[in-house]
Amino acid sequence: MKKWPLLLAPLLLAACASEPNEGNEAPATEVNETNTNDTTNTNDGEASGDTELLFHASPDAQTLDPHLGNDHATLNVGRTIYDTLVFTDSELNMQMSLAESFEMVEDTLWEVQLREGVEFHDGAAFNAETVKLNIERMLDPEIGSPVAFMFDMIEEVEVIDEYTVHLHTAYPFAPLPSHFAHPAGNMISPDAIEADYAAVEEGEVYGSVIATNPVGTGPFVFESWNPGDNIVVSRNDSYWNTPSELSGITFRVVPEDLTRVSELEAGSAHIISHLNPNDVDRVEALDNAKVIEQPSASLAYFGFNAEVEPFNDPDVRRAIAMAIDKDVIVEGTMNGAALPAVGPLAPPVFGSSDDIEAIPYDPDAARELLEEAGYGDGIEAGLWTDDSRVRLDAAEIIQAQLAEIGVDISIEAMEVGTYLEVVAEGSHELMLGSWGTVTADADYGLYPMFHSSNHGSTGNRTFYTNEEVDQLLEDARSESDEETRLALYHDAQQLIVDDAPIVPLYHSIHLAGALENVDNVAIHPSSLFFLKDVLVGE
Repeated sequence: MKKWPLLLAPLLLAACASEPNEGNEAPATEVNETNTNDTTNTNDGEASGDTELLFHASPDAQTLDPHLGNDHATLNVGRTIYDTLVFTDSELNMQMSLAESFEMVEDTLWEVQLREGVEFHDGAAFNAETVKLNIERMLDPEIGSPVAFMFDMIEEVEVIDEYTVHLHTAYPFAPLPSHFAHPAGNMISPDAIEADYAAVEEGEVYGSVIATNPVGTGPFVFESWNPGDNIVVSRNDSYWNTPSELSGITFRVVPEDLTRVSELEAGSAHIISHLNPNDVDRVEALDNAKVIEQPSASLAYFGFNAEVEPFNDPDVRRAIAMAIDKDVIVEGTMNGAALPAVGPLAPPVFGSSDDIEAIPYDPDAARELLEEAGYGDGIEAGLWTDDSRVRLDAAEIIQAQLAEIGVDISIEAMEVGTYLEVVAEGSHELMLGSWGTVTADADYGLYPMFHSSNHGSTGNRTFYTNEEVDQLLEDARSESDEETRLALYHDAQQLIVDDAPIVPLYHSIHLAGALENVDNVAIHPSSLFFLKDVLVGE
């Protein structure tokens, strides 16, 4: 059985750091020279410039409009079609992309110098007006973007000249560059945006044009989307940076874990994502394939709908938290390829803290607390989850653990798109979820998940409300002193853990499978892939 001591070491070292700042330097302040070649391997074979990469994943994208989706598949496909102003590499270092510089001029004023000579796939020019249009669209209340919270501190986008933008914020916001590194900051063609607004005037819904015909500046051009089956992109030969060696990529939807492994074995897939940890040994035993590994900045969690009885009672939530043995879940579902979580932030994320006090595993105390809360006769509830094997395995383990304290759980498993709709609407009682801190900053790891303004699809799928947590997160957003921000995030995390709207389960290692002749595969700690520089040998 595969064990993971080396890959878990960076997480463990960060979690055990003795100094508050060790491993916690805010990535937004570290900006490197342009580097879009974030790769992990070198190719021993000769790359073929006419190879179409076959990328098999689950599930399908919810949309191809980056302002209207925040699911993994949407972001993963979108990063091949679009570019952001900046991005974080697989080491969480900030890099320039469509911006040549991104600097704080004053506490509430940022200057962005844009790259000149970049064109969208439809020939439209990339310039300051385009940046202004994209940001204003994200913040347009009529659109109702689920990622608007990432930019709602911006009060004005001022065009200084063709390639200079000033961003005026309502308050100091140190992680602003890292928010623009999130795929929500993907730049869409101005012509596509205008066409989308025009379609709305004709009775269409927002995003109807862009979702089906996305136009960016990225290394690949959108070709087709057959929902539930595949998305095809082709190489952008006029890409402003080095064009890809690949002729294109087909993202094929293959929901079943074992089917993806079989297709890798047969050579009908070059890369498979979301490799189940229990399938690692099988892939490693193949002569033609290998495993790609990346420690993550993500969280898997068990969540309560805090607006539904009896889970609106913090004592009930704490009692259930006491009955969940995270170590058993990590071993039983992840084959040990994860770090049991104490709080909501993974160790590599700025703002994580190594002295959060967890709710202890104590089934006896859990029974007593349920009795005191008036539920000594037990509780019946449904646990909503998507139908992935890891989630189902975790659900069954939790079901057995909670049965020991008189909590009878029925598992409601469904296709991931349906699941996301259900938990966004608040139609659930309990849920299994995950969150990747793409920006590597605590604001994105905490504000969307726990601030009361973000109930639903924005991220707070537990419908949790705590005025003290809200205030701490708001104060941290507007605080420019790093030490003070860290202290605020520490207090917010401790309150969240104590109040238990979620039970943090684990921080995983992201796993993928690839054919042996496929190199330069890199995975971001958020689990998104860097595919532009993938090489396929003979």
